[in-house]
Amino acid sequence: MVRTLQAAFPGAPITWVIGKTERSLLEGAEGIEFITFDKSLGMGAVLDVRRQLRGRHFPVMLQMHASMRSNLASAVISAQRRIGFDRLRARDKQWLFTNERIPERRHQHVMDGLFEFAEYLGVTDRTLRWDIPVSRADEQFAAGLASGSGPLVIISPCSSQRFRNYRNWSIENYIGIVRHLQQRHAARIIVTGANTAIEQEYAEAIAAAGENIVNLAGETSLKQLLALIGKAALVLCPDSGPAHMAAATGTPVIGLYATSNRHRTGPYFSQHLVADRYPDAVADEFGKPIDALRWGQRVRNPDAMNRITLAEVAEKIDTVLKADYAHPQERTQVPVEDII
Repeated sequence: MVRTLQAAFPGAPITWVIGKTERSLLEGAEGIEFITFDKSLGMGAVLDVRRQLRGRHFPVMLQMHASMRSNLASAVISAQRRIGFDRLRARDKQWLFTNERIPERRHQHVMDGLFEFAEYLGVTDRTLRWDIPVSRADEQFAAGLASGSGPLVIISPCSSQRFRNYRNWSIENYIGIVRHLQQRHAARIIVTGANTAIEQEYAEAIAAAGENIVNLAGETSLKQLLALIGKAALVLCPDSGPAHMAAATGTPVIGLYATSNRHRTGPYFSQHLVADRYPDAVADEFGKPIDALRWGQRVRNPDAMNRITLAEVAEKIDTVLKADYAHPQERTQVPVEDII
């Protein structure tokens, strides 16, 4: 979205209020001023944003995240045009903090929803370019791990740990898919994740399931992870950040989706590779079709992810690793007309 605005308005300075963790990934991105919002400070984060932007006035503010925390941060920013979501998507009473709204549009992927802000400003040509900077040291770190024979597959087995957020496939299923990867494709595997108890449990169990498996859970920065993903033949993960980091590098993603809707939050360029059991889980949980529910309705059943079978994930893997996908060093961004 930012690259699209820069292409349309090359002289316009852009300031991005961003979370502390997210900034660690995007730090150094060309043409962007970052203002850190440190969620760990509670209300102090809002006051810190006010301090950093004191005395400044913006002609346009795009309120592209609908949450009370974001709403409060926007309230301390001086701006003439305060553009937010339509009433349907303006969660946590966002409409109270804006004076303009993008038109209502239903059933959008999150990224397409963000591009609607550009369209509201009269920009119709999308620039699908991320070019997130990675240091030479991080590139060398990734290159050392990526060297060797056989396809490199990154497994990021867990999503973020939130209340009733059941997005993780079982350890036993991951072990089964590791055996398929190694026996069928002689794959080299890197397991990634954060330094939480459950992610360490997953990573240790998966890493013990075969040879040529490297456990990097809790051991990489986000930029190192991005560099690794860029050199991989494939990423396997649930609905989580690495799926979208792979979109930025052009790496194929097999997404595991049963409790969230892939058409809303799935990997943007790899929708055809998603193992999707969300429609089945919705029917079982609510007794209704997807179209009868709120867009993006989550399934809160801890057993829902077990609907995804080893066989269907193995089939997706075979599709990727047998197909003539570009070598990681030769990938280019996919034209938007090939996606929509």
